[in-house]
Amino acid sequence: MTKSTYFNKKDASLYTIGFYNIENLFDIYDDPHTLDDDFLPESEKRWTKKRYEKKIFKIGTAISNIGYRSSGKAPSIIGLAEVENKKVIEDLIKSKHLVNKNYGIVHFDSPDERGIDVALIYQKAHFEVLSNESIHVEVTNPDGEKDYTRDILKVSGLLNGEKIHVLVNHWPSRRDGADITAYKRIAAADKNRALIDSIKNEDGEEAKVIIMGDFNDDPHDASVLHLAQSDFYNPMLKLLTRRNGTLSYRGAWNLFDQILFSNSFHKYEKGTHSFSSAKIFDDDFLKVYKGRKKGTPFRTYAGRRYLGGYSDHFPVYVQLKLNE
Repeated sequence: MTKSTYFNKKDASLYTIGFYNIENLFDIYDDPHTLDDDFLPESEKRWTKKRYEKKIFKIGTAISNIGYRSSGKAPSIIGLAEVENKKVIEDLIKSKHLVNKNYGIVHFDSPDERGIDVALIYQKAHFEVLSNESIHVEVTNPDGEKDYTRDILKVSGLLNGEKIHVLVNHWPSRRDGADITAYKRIAAADKNRALIDSIKNEDGEEAKVIIMGDFNDDPHDASVLHLAQSDFYNPMLKLLTRRNGTLSYRGAWNLFDQILFSNSFHKYEKGTHSFSSAKIFDDDFLKVYKGRKKGTPFRTYAGRRYLGGYSDHFPVYVQLKLNE
């Protein structure tokens, strides 16, 4: 489904804040410092220029439609996970459906061994960056060895003139088992809480903070509950059901992709933004349309088998209303 098929009434006072794990957006060139060998033209996955360009086009199409149905515009801010470098993001924002949106980029290389990072793109017409930094997440394994994971991206700026802070995350995976690795995600939650405290010390208790990311945990898991606490609201708690989520594994849905925000977004005041809604963006064009996997995210690869889809995750978004 594309914009031309949307006939809903659009509210120009709504601004979309999104997050999207875009499943291994690598370029086709070898980086000797990272484990990117699977994503080269001569690899088993045969990650060619044609396949890369196809993915760029598809992800750009998806992003341009997030929140469009109700707001009439592409996301003002969207956090991204699983990007290899700044160059792939530059290619993304120059793709057909994003090139006229004048997106800016915030990105840092992180110490992840696979070379995948988080990033943030923003429409310059809506958001002005004041500061940005990459925050290291210190995780120590039980044997005392350091575990290298993605940094937290902290971006502070003005959304339509109002100061907000955005923290973009991609927490350690469950690859070795959810329970065994839970301490790593608790460490990531702790680091976010420390950043929240720092922001509040500088800007006051009513500072507006948005935390987004692929947490590799669901809204009801200990790490996310620790992150939310009493001063934050997680609208994603109501979105995860037996039939809905952002990724599907062995027939069960998870909602690892989440956006939380400080309770200050519940307050109405002229010239500020308040929370309007939260949704999973799972329109039909992002889904497998037939077979055993029908209704799940139409991914780029299943193992080493090329499928040619978008991502193995659906995006999530919240919409903020600018109070006039």
